Amino acid sequence: MKCAVRYYSRSGNTRLLAEAIADELGVPAVSVDSPDAKLTGRTDVLFIGGALYVYGLDKKLVSFIQTLDGDTVGRAVLFSTTWLSKHSFDLMKKELEARGVVVAEKTFYAKNKPTSERLKEVKAFADAMAR
Repeated sequence: MKCAVRYYSRSGNTRLLAEAIADELGVPAVSVDSPDAKLTGRTDVLFIGGALYVYGLDKKLVSFIQTLDGDTVGRAVLFSTTWLSKHSFDLMKKELEARGVVVAEKTFYAKNKPTSERLKEVKAFADAMAR
């Protein structure tokens, strides 16, 4: 199964989750504002993460999501770090589903900077969701 990890992080907290997921799956974690972010070919499971910024998603993350479609992404799995709200999941899901991408019901959330325990947990989550 082909997996990919994409994320957007201003503080570095979401990046820490992305790197832990990528490490578990043996793939790179790529920021959506990187030239390497574009997906090539079919991706069976796309782990995609972002957080809220002034109660919305960063425009770079939204722009990346708008390049996706259900023909090339089998399923999206969401992860996020925020301080106040998990609303980023609703916003990412809405954007992805508008592009025809199926979104997994299970998500992974860490409040603020993920602890070493949460990083272990996200690795187990990634392993389970990559199947």
